[in-house]
Amino acid sequence: MKLETLTQVNAERAARRPVIVVTDVANGDQRLVKAKDIATDPLSAELSKQLRMGKSGTIESGGKKLFLNVYAPTARLVIVGAVHISQALAPLARSLDYDVTVVDPRTAFASPERFPDVPLIAEWPDVALPPLNVDHYTAFVAVTHDPKIDDPALLHAFERDCFYIGALGSRKTHAKRAERLKAQGASDADIARIHAPIGLSIGAVSPSEIAVAIMAEITAELRLPKEGEKQTAKVQAA
Repeated sequence: MKLETLTQVNAERAARRPVIVVTDVANGDQRLVKAKDIATDPLSAELSKQLRMGKSGTIESGGKKLFLNVYAPTARLVIVGAVHISQALAPLARSLDYDVTVVDPRTAFASPERFPDVPLIAEWPDVALPPLNVDHYTAFVAVTHDPKIDDPALLHAFERDCFYIGALGSRKTHAKRAERLKAQGASDADIARIHAPIGLSIGAVSPSEIAVAIMAEITAELRLPKEGEKQTAKVQAA
C-alpha cells in the first residue's frame, strides 16, 4: 500500500469513517473509496455488501479480479439503564466484539458489582453522552422505563445518527413516549427510527431472552441490506 493511501486510510479510521481499498490482483493497482463515495462508485453494490458484512474479500468485475480491503469502525453499544436486561445484554454484546458502555445516573444500579469489566457512567444523559462521541456505528438502547433518563438519551441518539435505536416498553408506552419526544422537537422520522417494542419478536420473557432478541435485531440492522439496496440487487440480478 502506498504511503499516501495508508495516510488516508488512517485518517478515515481515526474519524470512525469506513473506507475500502480496492486492489487489482493482477497488477497491484489500488484506489481508495471513502464511505461518502460508495453510492456513486461503479462497484457500489459490491462495496456496500462487503461493508455491511465488515469483511474483506475478492470479487470479479469487468473481467478483473479485485480484492476489497474493508476498514470499518468497531461497532459500539450504548445502553442507557443499568437494569437486569442490561446485565445480560452487555456481556452478550461484548462477545460479539462491540464496545459497550452503560449509562445510568442511579448509582444503586450502575455499580461495578452488577457490571464487572463494563465501562459505567453514573451520570445523567446530558452529562454522560456527549463525551462518548456517539456516531453512526453506534447501537443505542434505552431501557430504564424512566422518561427523565430515556427521553433525553433518545433525543441525543437522533442527533448522532445511530444505526440502531431501541427503547423498552409496550406499544402503549411507546405511543406516550412518541408524544413526549415530539413535544421536545423530535420529528416523525426520528420517532420511526425507534425499534419499540425493542428486539425481534421471538417470544422472549426473561432478561436473558430479551437480551438475545435485542442483539439479534441490532445484528439484523447492521448486516442485512436496506430496502433500497435489495431493489438494486434485484435489478442487477435481472
